[in-house]
Amino acid sequence: MVAAMTNTPPDHAATRPEIRFTKGRARRFRSGHPWAFSNEIDMTPETKALPPGTLVTLVDAGDEKLGVATFNPHSLIAARVLSRRPTDTIDAAFLAERLTRAAALRDTLFGAPYYRLIHSEADGLPGLIVDRFGDVFTLQINTAGMELLTPVLLEALEMALKARVVVLRNDSPVRGLEGLPLEHRVAVGELTGPVELVENGARFLADLAEGQKTGWFYDQRDNRAFMAKLAQGRKVLDVYTYAGGFAVQAALAGATSVTAVDRSETSLALAEGAAKLNDVPVALVRAEAYAEMARLDAAGERFGVVIVDPPAFVKSKKDLHAGAKGYRKMARLAAPLVESGGFLFCASCSHHMPVEMFAEEIAHGLQLAGRSGRILRSSGAASDHPVHPMLPESAYLKALVLQLD
Repeated sequence: MVAAMTNTPPDHAATRPEIRFTKGRARRFRSGHPWAFSNEIDMTPETKALPPGTLVTLVDAGDEKLGVATFNPHSLIAARVLSRRPTDTIDAAFLAERLTRAAALRDTLFGAPYYRLIHSEADGLPGLIVDRFGDVFTLQINTAGMELLTPVLLEALEMALKARVVVLRNDSPVRGLEGLPLEHRVAVGELTGPVELVENGARFLADLAEGQKTGWFYDQRDNRAFMAKLAQGRKVLDVYTYAGGFAVQAALAGATSVTAVDRSETSLALAEGAAKLNDVPVALVRAEAYAEMARLDAAGERFGVVIVDPPAFVKSKKDLHAGAKGYRKMARLAAPLVESGGFLFCASCSHHMPVEMFAEEIAHGLQLAGRSGRILRSSGAASDHPVHPMLPESAYLKALVLQLD
């Protein structure tokens, strides 16, 4: 295991270890890809002996220096580029510049400090996720390289954005691929309870201590706004509501009634708190999603808008078949609850679920339910979740809006 370091050695280009591409294998990296794979690197005994996460200079077979990267000799993705300027020093000032640039983009997009601040490679900081809640930040660190840079990163957050509280949510299973332990702790300041955020003009509560992932799902921001417009004057059912993101915004937009379903009492408490903050009525139901949708159908309940935004059904490639059937069943149970001419929103946050397969499974579920309709909108994550141009597969969120006959 790689333990988090309290004193990260300073980085200097002159003394930084060099790793070399084998002859002819630097072409993909030169074309702009942010990774170098282990089969592209000359794995000499000295290279293999480098500690996971070491900062290295990437060099091609002809001795040209190509950039600075973090390196893990035990990972298939061996090197992740931080800079294509080999002379750059990776220190607090370097990281603060990346953070400042990312914040400027989000402030342009949203105008308020509530967003995903860093989305890994697309923001030039591979292996790092940062969500911002004003002066409170949650970090998810997924690579050995970013793990070793954590102390410097914390310094950079204070330097660039005056971070008051920083929570490390390092409990993602992908850390195991890098030989990293799981942890969850407050690294800076003190966390005294859920923190407040604003999205699309609505107020919400995020539980950064016990909530899911980084505490809030900013990726659905645009989809929530779209569905809120459809909710005006209609009954709304929000299944897998978590902290009430879709439900509360639908209520604020003028839904005639909103019912929010989740199996977690803790999640429903966050949704209830958000409803109170916004002074809107939301009926909260604690139940398993499939069972509650079947019960509502049997009771003859119908809604103008039905939203199903579940947690990931496909957490690894081996789960793909079972997860696909899960999305099919979800659509089959949700579709009968939509009144004729009403709207169905289905989402998948499963990275391993291909977008084409997701659409096919939703269509299959509709067919099994005896419903037909049309796709109005196919979308992904909000713009604070940018995608690196050479990593289109990292666009994990898939969402469909359908009108049903």
